[in-house]
Amino acid sequence: MSERIAVYPGSFDPIHNGHLDLIERCRPMYDRLVVAVLRNEAKRALFSVDERLEIIRELIGERRHAGDSGNSGDGGDGGSCEVQSFSGLLVDFMDEVGARIVVRGLRAVTDFEYELQMALMNRRLNPRVETVFMAPKEQYNYLSSSLVKEVFSLGGDLTGLVPDPVLGRLRRHLAKG
Repeated sequence: MSERIAVYPGSFDPIHNGHLDLIERCRPMYDRLVVAVLRNEAKRALFSVDERLEIIRELIGERRHAGDSGNSGDGGDGGSCEVQSFSGLLVDFMDEVGARIVVRGLRAVTDFEYELQMALMNRRLNPRVETVFMAPKEQYNYLSSSLVKEVFSLGGDLTGLVPDPVLGRLRRHLAKG
């Protein structure tokens, strides 16, 4: 039986607790989960790709080694999880890592139309690719990276929405500029 490899792609600018929820819930379902940070030079990001990779690796490392297995409900921490960046077509990256499954979060019906178009295009480009849609936990159903940045820039409280290391980096970023 071949290894079940899934890719969870996104900009993760910044990563928030909704993203981390999906990562932790995916891990028991796959032998290997690749969190894939998109390199998109056309999009103005708050954090550089290298910063995002570092943040996510820090958080996944903390979650993997902090005894989280008792809290995840699966009796263990699931499959391996790694973080990589990519540019270009997602299906090409998936071939590079040997994955056949794309994991995407759906917060609302409005997400579905766009995500369905992307899933169908990915399948057209590579018929071996399938997309799995996951709903976030209810407390993260409205959460997006854009909303996190906007609320933070206006002085809003992000407690419980982003991990502390992300909040610290947001504060340092705001202080710089």
